[in-house]
Amino acid sequence: MKILIADDEPISRRLLEGTLRKLGHEVLAVEDGTQAITTLMAPDGPRLAILDWMMPGCDGLAVCREVRKRAAPYTYVILLTSRDRRSDMVEALDAEVDDFLTKPYDAVELRARLRSGERVLRLQETLLCVQEALRHEATHDRLTGLWNRARIIDHLKREARRTEREKASLAVLLADLDHFKQVNDTYGHGVGDAVLHDAGQRMRSVLRDYETIGRYGGEEFLIVLSKADMAVGRQVAERIRGAVGNTPIVAGSTAVDVKVSVGLASTMAGFDPAALVHAADSALYRAKQQGRNRVAE
Repeated sequence: MKILIADDEPISRRLLEGTLRKLGHEVLAVEDGTQAITTLMAPDGPRLAILDWMMPGCDGLAVCREVRKRAAPYTYVILLTSRDRRSDMVEALDAEVDDFLTKPYDAVELRARLRSGERVLRLQETLLCVQEALRHEATHDRLTGLWNRARIIDHLKREARRTEREKASLAVLLADLDHFKQVNDTYGHGVGDAVLHDAGQRMRSVLRDYETIGRYGGEEFLIVLSKADMAVGRQVAERIRGAVGNTPIVAGSTAVDVKVSVGLASTMAGFDPAALVHAADSALYRAKQQGRNRVAE
């Protein structure tokens, strides 16, 4: 594990560094609090620090307070001190120090406190992973991996407000897989799920970073195009149609020829997002009526 030592006493710093290296840790040693802050706040900075309380520049408590301003990643701070008054401990805890190591330190005690710090950091890493998984599940469609309906609609509303402020245009596409019920009826829902997933990924693959897509429901996908008029919207719609329909989607040993119809709507500032989606839905209905596998406005 990478550990930072901050101590202005050279002998004490070298002794602690040697002990930590014998325990198998990678050590970064600095001699004042200012260097400690810079090192800990670096993108690849150590996640565990042993700080001397009294140092030039910034003392150990000031370093801890500065590090705590950063939400993540968490840094486990052990304060190295010869102070043992209750008021000193309260002051250190108020600065959000995690643990204490009394000078002169005992090697066995040091090893135990390091293990405690490592457990806390592992737990925090696990909690962050769980938090990210829950956030992803709340905003993404489980089958396709795209944004879910609530997330893409929320994004559309935000883009509508931005469009209003900037007096720009905004386009939306509503794409629907043609004859999708026949896919489920003919090949089964397992193949149907694979077709939905791959079709969604094909659509996303031809979108630019500022063009967003979400699963609107069933076999429908909503695409939001920022600062796009009807001409740009049609270009994107044709890219989507080609990406899905130019080659069959292969699910296991089954190759399925899939086509997509797209409804397009665009407007200038001062519009209702729900009305824009409704307009795209009406255009999609016209594309279906006109024979499918086409773009309608």
